[in-house]
Amino acid sequence: MDNSEKAAFIIPVFNKYSFTEKCLLNLQPFNSKFDIIVVDDGSSDETSTRISADFPWVHLLKGNGNLWWSGSINKGMEYAFRQLYSTYVIWWNNDIICASDYMEQVELLTKLYGPHTVLGSKIYISGKENIIWSMGGFFNRINGDKDMFGLNQPDSEEYCKPFSADWLPGMGTIISREIFNKTGLLNETDFPQYHGDSDYTLRALYAGFNIVVHPNLKIWNDKSSSGLMHNGHWSKLYESLISIRSNYNVKKELKFYKLHAQSIKAYRALLLKYSKYIGGFLKWKLLGLFKIKKQH
Repeated sequence: MDNSEKAAFIIPVFNKYSFTEKCLLNLQPFNSKFDIIVVDDGSSDETSTRISADFPWVHLLKGNGNLWWSGSINKGMEYAFRQLYSTYVIWWNNDIICASDYMEQVELLTKLYGPHTVLGSKIYISGKENIIWSMGGFFNRINGDKDMFGLNQPDSEEYCKPFSADWLPGMGTIISREIFNKTGLLNETDFPQYHGDSDYTLRALYAGFNIVVHPNLKIWNDKSSSGLMHNGHWSKLYESLISIRSNYNVKKELKFYKLHAQSIKAYRALLLKYSKYIGGFLKWKLLGLFKIKKQH
């Protein structure tokens, strides 16, 4: 990345200032070379006030609580590309920490791959020794198989080389101005929280851009702050099937497959996903009657 190029990190936040503070402290050494944009979507814990006081170099944008993740990323991208004249944006979350050489690798790899490649990061699970969460994702438009490469796998030689992927998760993903100009904004209407990232990067793939995950871009994700699960409760099971905050939101899944699947056979993958999720819940409820509890 030469002197004429600029990159901006976009960090959507909602409350949980302790995560945001840790994230910004991690990025602070690089703020002279990279713009840092935080989009605070209506936090009630004085997040904006504290960011302004503790990190005055941050570009702070505000929402009214209805942006969610995709809307926050959109707001950040429009600001970065149209106000800051950024060449690249990097999708970020406040619950991730990057390696000390991450910024150096961003500069090297954006120059190496150029503006026609969406670059993804190698994501580890925070607190678990060298356990990978993602090396990018795959999606089979015919049979519906959708998952991430390397999910919950120990790091190995296999994952120490660049990966070609179909889609990328919304953290450590680098989008160029060229990609933005052709692919546009995230679909915040259909995918306000989950699948906004995979839908967008799939659209970029269909538009002719490359999707590459590079092992030199290393970040660690704290999964404790993500998503909504049933946690063994009937009410939470129901909520997880309808809530925007849940990756098991049925409406969201159906919209994704309607947009991206090319065969009715693809919906079988959805049936299997929910059979496993709900079936697992029922299994442990039944075993609980016999005082058998799930080991965590």
